[in-house]
This record gives sequence, structure tokens and C-alpha cells, in this order.
Amino acid sequence: METIRTIWDGLDWSVLTDILMYVLPALICITLHELAHGLVAYRLGDTTAKDAGRLSLNPIRHMDWMGMLMMVVFHFGWAKPVPVNMYRFKNPKRGMAITALAGPMMNVLITVVFLFLYGLLYGKLDHAGFVLRTIAATAYLSISLAIFNLIPISPLDGSKILFSLLPDRQYATLMHYERYGMLLMLALVATGVLGRPLSAACSWVFGKLFIIANWSYGLVT
Repeated sequence: METIRTIWDGLDWSVLTDILMYVLPALICITLHELAHGLVAYRLGDTTAKDAGRLSLNPIRHMDWMGMLMMVVFHFGWAKPVPVNMYRFKNPKRGMAITALAGPMMNVLITVVFLFLYGLLYGKLDHAGFVLRTIAATAYLSISLAIFNLIPISPLDGSKILFSLLPDRQYATLMHYERYGMLLMLALVATGVLGRPLSAACSWVFGKLFIIANWSYGLVT
């Protein structure tokens, strides 16, 4: 027993907490992002996501393991796309654009809420730094996910929003080839062509939004 206790006491728990500090925010961000897509599509008349069991808060239903790894390592990633049948919308292109926009807007909302919580709890959780770091990580990861998904490269949400402005024939052509856009996007991130500017943009936007945390901190001091 003494040997087991010695090993237990010698474990470096900081590694586990560091992993959790990024995994937990990633699960929150991707789950609510995809749920927003499904709920908006459902409200616009498409039950595909509901029928597939994707109107759920269970993160496993939305998880893409490669996208999850990208989010933890690079802070940019994706989830398993919510299935949408745009032809069930009264206005297919408009409905698809609104459904696509719902995910990034949910991530902006998450960032606002978690920055508010961060400011509210800052200084009151000195004994629970992990909690504050996780809240901050969630806010940053969420705005990063919003910005990343607004890039107009298929199959990211930004492409569906931008493509909705095109004539029907060009729209159908681009949607047909959207699966190949993921390869382009991965190459751009891996080579740093997209990664560095994207990191700079996320840091800039996050810095501007941090005024929310400063405001909520002022409410309790």
C-alpha cells in the first residue's frame, strides 16, 4: 500500500488538468455549435437533424475525432456536420445560409457568456485557478471556432453563407464539390498560410471582447 501511495503522490496531475482544460471547452463549443445548426434548421422546416438524433446535448453525437484533435492542438477544428436537407426549407439557399450562420453565432454567444462569468468570478476563485483557466479557454476557443467557421471555404459555414448570394447553377456546382474544400483547408492550416493570420484574428477579436469581462468584474468590486 505504501508503494501505491508513493506512486499516487508522485503523479504529475498538471498534465491531466492541462488536457481537461482544452477538452472540456472543446466539447462545450462543438456541441452547442452543432445543436444550434440543428435547432435552426428544425425551426425552418427541416427535421433531418432531429430524425438523426442530433438535437442533443450529448457531445459524442456531434464529435469528429480529427476535428476534436485539431481544436485541442491548434484551437481550430470542426465537429461532425449536422445533416441538413435544404430542399425542405421554403427558400433553400436562404434557409441554408441562416442555418449555417447559427453555429458561429452560438459560439459568439458562448464567448460573451463565459467572458462575463470570468469577470464575475475573477478574484473570488483564487483557490480554483483551474476553473478560471477553463472558463477563459472556453471563451477563447469558442470565438476561434466562430471565426474559423466563417471562412468561406467549403464545407465551413462561411462558404454556405457566401454561396447563397450566387445564382442557382453556380451554387449547386460549388455545393457538389464542397467535400474537397476540407483538404484545401487542412493544407492551409498545416502550412501556416491560414493558421498564423487566423490566430492573429482570433487574438484581436478576443482582446476586443474582453471588455465584457472587465465590465462584469466591475459589477462585483
